[in-house]
Amino acid sequence: MITEGTFTVSGFTGVPIAEEGPIVTALGVGIATMEKQYAGGVEGRSTTLFTFAHDQARGVGTYVAMESFEGSLDGRAGTFNFVHAASTSGTDRYAEHFLIAPSSGTGDLVGIAGSGALVVDADGTHRMRFDYTLE
Repeated sequence: MITEGTFTVSGFTGVPIAEEGPIVTALGVGIATMEKQYAGGVEGRSTTLFTFAHDQARGVGTYVAMESFEGSLDGRAGTFNFVHAASTSGTDRYAEHFLIAPSSGTGDLVGIAGSGALVVDADGTHRMRFDYTLE
């Protein structure tokens, strides 16, 4: 099954990184927590642990995110975890990874497995697509 929804970020909070013995690279590294609200075939909310190496001035970097989702996919209610990552050279997305965490589903989403994608439209709309199966 494939379903898609739009999302908005309703919270983004940076997490301090220990200053002891930092390793300095060409890209700044950070950690943040995020909250998202979903609408469409994907309806609900998520909390996200977001890590990144990014140069804001050039828009270059890579991120890795672990999300905990609560809501519904195509009307099936429950919770599950998923991970996604991508890199950008400033105007694109590449080396994308997306995976629903095995054995993480609850409720009507028990046994969920699969992959998906995060897509950003030209107008800035953010979409999350899930390509999933259920037991």
